[in-house]
Order: sequence, then structure tokens, then C-alpha cells
Amino acid sequence: MEKQQIVDAILLALEEKLSIARSSTQRAIDAATDEETIPEHKYDTLALEASYLAHGQALRVQESESELSLMRHFKVRSFEQQAIAVGAYVELEDDDGKAKHFFISPCAGGLEVACLEKRIYLLTTQSPLGKLLKGKYEGDEVELRIADKSIHYDIVTVL
Repeated sequence: MEKQQIVDAILLALEEKLSIARSSTQRAIDAATDEETIPEHKYDTLALEASYLAHGQALRVQESESELSLMRHFKVRSFEQQAIAVGAYVELEDDDGKAKHFFISPCAGGLEVACLEKRIYLLTTQSPLGKLLKGKYEGDEVELRIADKSIHYDIVTVL
């Protein structure tokens, strides 16, 4: 498996996320400064609410730019016969034999990308599953507990 293809797919997804964030920010700014949102009385808060939204969207743009910059400078390396850490591609199999594919990422946890005919989910080492996987090896088992539910995974592949 060529991990650079995964990183390229992540970069593409992050660029799209940034584009959407910028567009959303501009729409929120336009709404906040539109003549229609000028307060008619002291209880009319539409413009204030729109400005809060614009601020939140601007923060989202900053976060997206930071994630994109981080991934652009990310160095791909192999994790064969090494402990799982940031940069590892990990395949897990649950008790039902269902495979799940993950990339341990420095950012953008929860993002899903399509690459090499697979759905690959980004995990950070701060996520519950990411914490469990960090430091484990191919062939190990992990147990993820969420509330009163427990899921067992076998670590099938680490690259």
C-alpha cells in the first residue's frame, strides 16, 4: 500500500473542507453586514447573531488552514514491525470479521477519505480508539469500551 496516496487523499479532503469553510465565512459576513439585518429596535439581535456566526466560521477557517499546513509538511514513513504512532495506517477486524481502516493522523480526527477502494478514517491519538492503538503492534488486540458497550478489535495490519 502506498501511504502517500492516503496523505494525498487527506490533503484533497482538507482543501475541500477549507474551501467550504471560507465560503461559509463569507456568507456569514454578508449576512451580518446586510441592510436587512440592521436592528429595528433594541431587541432585534439578528445582526449580532450573524456576527457571532461569522466569527465562528472565521475560527473554522483558521483551524482548517492549520490542519492543511500540518498535513502538507507531514513526513510519510513505514511502521512495519513498529509500534502504532502518528503516521501509521492500521487495519482492524472486529469480532464479526468486519474490517475497518484507519490512518493515525496529527489532526482532522473523524475525517473520512476514500482511497484505494477503501473508506479510511482519520484518528488522532487523543481519541478513545487512538489512545488504545498508540504503542500497540500488528497482531495485538484492543478492547474499546463506550458506556456499557465493549468492542474487541484485532490489529491485522500496521504500515
